[in-house]
Amino acid sequence: MTLLEPRTAAGREGLAAIRANPRHAVIGLDFDGTLAPIVADPEAARAHLGAVPALRGLAPLVDSVVVVTGRPAGTAVAYGGFASVPGLVVLGQYGLERWEAGRLRIPPPPPGIERARSSLPDLLARAGAPEGVWVEDKGSALAVHTRRTSDPEGALASIRGPLAELAEHAGLVVQPGRMVLELRPPGTDKGGALRAFLRERAGRAVLFAGDDLGDLPAFDAVDALRGAGVPGVTVCAGSTEVTGLAERADLVVDGPEGVVTLLEALAESLRTP
Repeated sequence: MTLLEPRTAAGREGLAAIRANPRHAVIGLDFDGTLAPIVADPEAARAHLGAVPALRGLAPLVDSVVVVTGRPAGTAVAYGGFASVPGLVVLGQYGLERWEAGRLRIPPPPPGIERARSSLPDLLARAGAPEGVWVEDKGSALAVHTRRTSDPEGALASIRGPLAELAEHAGLVVQPGRMVLELRPPGTDKGGALRAFLRERAGRAVLFAGDDLGDLPAFDAVDALRGAGVPGVTVCAGSTEVTGLAERADLVVDGPEGVVTLLEALAESLRTP
């Protein structure tokens, strides 16, 4: 199986560092759109059939594999089937929650979430949110989805302003994604979660794969780590809905299928003397 070569010099350097010293390498992965295909109902999302076997093959060869997701950690573990992957860590809610070795750590909900939760129904009604707009309550964040509407982009535009105003009053921030706007606490993002995990593991090389705008902070973190002497690779699970991430990535693959193939090829290259 051929391991794809990053299109940038920095990406090639990062991949070479992972292959040269895998026991000190961290492999970071988003969940939705990266390990799991995007579906209309987020509760129906499941990891690609090849994801868990690929992760089980790769995890023993590197320092660690970490899934960094906006979903609650326990949900990602259940939907991904990750409990069977040895050593895998899941950082949920952008690092607020952590699942590791069967143990789940969940902090109290941050201030402002309850205020936003109670205000959202009336706010969406006043904004004229069309049928199909719905709120996913993640405990420490609230995601307003428009994918089920007849005009997802138009629905998203109609609620963006009111949600931004609510977030400001509640002390939250709005994170855009694929046909979704998420209200969550400031200072929580995948970049911060990834960097903290690298410090914890004393990682000397890193790969991060994502697919959406919420993964840009993780790409920023990889860039910053490179500047600090830690080689890294950014991978985009490409889609027609989000192009900004592909423009930033060292390597673009074809959705979750491409990510699985990349993980399999990386594992095979690490087993080969």
